Amino acid sequence: MKVEALIFNLLTVFCIVAALVYGIWAREPIGTTALALSGGLTALIGGFFWFVSRRIDARPEDRKDSEIADGAGELGFFSPASYWPFGLALSAALMGLALAFWYPWLVLLAGAFLLMTIGGLLFEYYVGQNAHS
Repeated sequence: MKVEALIFNLLTVFCIVAALVYGIWAREPIGTTALALSGGLTALIGGFFWFVSRRIDARPEDRKDSEIADGAGELGFFSPASYWPFGLALSAALMGLALAFWYPWLVLLAGAFLLMTIGGLLFEYYVGQNAHS
């Protein structure tokens, strides 16, 4: 996680410096605000990665003396086939459409669909025939 934290923190520095230079040079508030907010978002992600990297053991990606074989092994469980991401994408698109045209009834409906599909994706392997005991 140290590598990821470094990348995002360097992006933060770049965005803040670019916002300062752009703000002084162009005197245009919208672009300056966008660059400053981008710097804030990358600082948030970089800070999270830095915080997590201090609390976990060094991964092979973080050590300079590691070999390729050090990263071998099980990385976790990944679903071989699932329809929930498709439903999640459809409900997110519906929410975007509802917000773009500001239909409050459609926002509520899309919000309900989003909650159902997120729940289905999260609990896919905890209930029904796919449950692991």
